[in-house]
Amino acid sequence: MQAVADVIDFPDPASHDAAEELQSVTAAAGGDQRAFERLYRRHVGRVHGLCLRLTGHRETAEDCVQEAFVSAWRALPTFETRSAFSTWLHRIAVNTVMSRRRGLARAFEATGEVDAVELDRRAADDAPPLDVEAAIAALPDGARHVLVLVGLYGFSHEEAAHGLGIAVGTSKAQLHRARQLLAARLDLAAEAP
Repeated sequence: MQAVADVIDFPDPASHDAAEELQSVTAAAGGDQRAFERLYRRHVGRVHGLCLRLTGHRETAEDCVQEAFVSAWRALPTFETRSAFSTWLHRIAVNTVMSRRRGLARAFEATGEVDAVELDRRAADDAPPLDVEAAIAALPDGARHVLVLVGLYGFSHEEAAHGLGIAVGTSKAQLHRARQLLAARLDLAAEAP
């Protein structure tokens, strides 16, 4: 099954005029649903990609995208234009994924079943990755989250650490760990300098 962004040609948010973006944000903050729909169409592909890479599961990612945009709609009147709308929206998406993850962990603890980290590890052990996306999805949560935020989406370690609720040093260590694991899984160790 193809990702939402693969099926629909979503324009790159960076290619849009900043003034047009600000106008849509201002109108949407005032309750203009069509302006918010324009923002949704402009950003849904990248938010979906972010959520998919963080969760590793298509259905969960789609739920997180939906929750993130609902949260953004509700919080839009409080958005301050000091940062880019896309940065603010990505932070909401990361928070949505992390919140869902914490909820799942509590549910596993309450039922006494295997925890989510153990399930991720088992899934990674059962199916060797066939490509880079699969290799990223098979990484342990902490390493995958930092790799996606810092390595793929360009967040600073400080931003990633804040969004994930970890120390900056932990973010750096997780990125290093992710790179080592990816190199091993993709059999790149011999090619590394």
